[in-house]
Amino acid sequence: MINPYHVIEKYYAKGSELYKILVIHSEQVKEKALEIANRLPDLNLDYQFIAEASMLHDIGIYQCNAPRIYCNGTHQYIEHGYLGANLLRDLGLPKHALVCERHTGMGISLEVINVRQLPLPQRDMQPVSLEEKLICYADKFYSKTHLGKMHSIDHIRLQMSRFGDKDLLKFNILHALFEGQSHKNL
Repeated sequence: MINPYHVIEKYYAKGSELYKILVIHSEQVKEKALEIANRLPDLNLDYQFIAEASMLHDIGIYQCNAPRIYCNGTHQYIEHGYLGANLLRDLGLPKHALVCERHTGMGISLEVINVRQLPLPQRDMQPVSLEEKLICYADKFYSKTHLGKMHSIDHIRLQMSRFGDKDLLKFNILHALFEGQSHKNL
């Protein structure tokens, strides 16, 4: 068991605007993920891991150049997942690191990395475990620029469609799994 706030405070000044954005966003994702997990006890999800990993999924954002959310690093924002994963691996948290690495978009395949020539390591970065998928899904409901506002399913689907049919399909599959809808209706 870890205290995610202690981990966050290794890299973020408590009380700073960036700290507030990261913590509020992460708490929203955590609450959404746990609410879904509580509704689906048959999935036998690891609640403690979900709570911890949800809080840490965006830990790498400070290394990116995103001034709108007070990030003044040198990397592109798309890199925040693997950068955060590196931080967590260094702290001995390899399972939490996988959530960081695999939550961006609906996960990023090695094929997409190569075709789009993304500045990412040459490996598949798609969520595998149910916990990884749940956190990836819950993350889509909240942005770091509109704290406190939950996105609608229609808004999320529109966002996912901008990245291609595969991301939209991945979202729809997870929506059906976690919200109990039939795949026939998608």
